[in-house]
Amino acid sequence: MLLHKGHRKELSGGEDDTTNQRMELTAAIKGLAGLKYPCRVKLYSDSAYLINAFNQRWFDRWTANGWKTAKGTPVENQDLWQELLKLTRRHQIKWVKVKGHADNRENNRCDELAREAIKARH
Repeated sequence: MLLHKGHRKELSGGEDDTTNQRMELTAAIKGLAGLKYPCRVKLYSDSAYLINAFNQRWFDRWTANGWKTAKGTPVENQDLWQELLKLTRRHQIKWVKVKGHADNRENNRCDELAREAIKARH
């Protein structure tokens, strides 16, 4: 969901045989890709996986280690992380963690859109 000066654009979708983590990354990618010009962005997500990767700069270690984790295993979802990192170079982004399934109206709307997209695929 994109919000700007009173305007709202809602995006949703899904994929077969995927994971929640891939969908969280895909949502951030689609949202940032939907911006027509470089922007200051507050990106809200209930995904600690997504938010911590940026706020704690996990990707610095991943790229320094050749996209390997501290344990030496390949970073999961590397394709999406690389795409997301490219998009982040275009914008000034503040990564904000919100509690999932709580009282955040916009996050609850995103959950609703996700459930609707799942139903539409089946």
